[in-house]
Amino acid sequence: MNIFKFAMQMENEAEAFYRVLSTNTENAGLKTIFNMLADEEVKHCKIIEEMKSKIPQKISSMNVLSEAKGIFEQMSNTNEKTDLNKNQIEAYKKAQDIEKKSIAFYLKKADEVEEYCHKGIFRKLAEEEKKHYFLLQNIIEFVSRPENWLENAEWHHLEEY
Repeated sequence: MNIFKFAMQMENEAEAFYRVLSTNTENAGLKTIFNMLADEEVKHCKIIEEMKSKIPQKISSMNVLSEAKGIFEQMSNTNEKTDLNKNQIEAYKKAQDIEKKSIAFYLKKADEVEEYCHKGIFRKLAEEEKKHYFLLQNIIEFVSRPENWLENAEWHHLEEY
């Protein structure tokens, strides 16, 4: 399987997993964040499809962290319960594993490909996946111990990564 097909398959699987996470949570804020992450994976897949088709690609930094920060702030102002279910936390950790594998894949491919523009795009995709990993870590902390996570008025958890 070529690298583009494999990368698109990874992105499609990540998108599907985030859609399942969104469906399995009752918390509106988390549902929104998981749908945002799924949408990001769709964008990544489109970028890879363009690379494969030799269409000039442009990848701009996605602002998932700043959007998630606003959602966490909204969640802190409501009394809506978070998913304190151990199975959900395990699923969030699985999502982190998916992101970790994507990061490693993109960094490896950035070193292997010959086209300079592809190197840059693979590195940029790795950076975006790192943001997803970081966001998932914050979700795990948030649902595991919301009283500690929310008490920090500075919201340093999601400062630009």
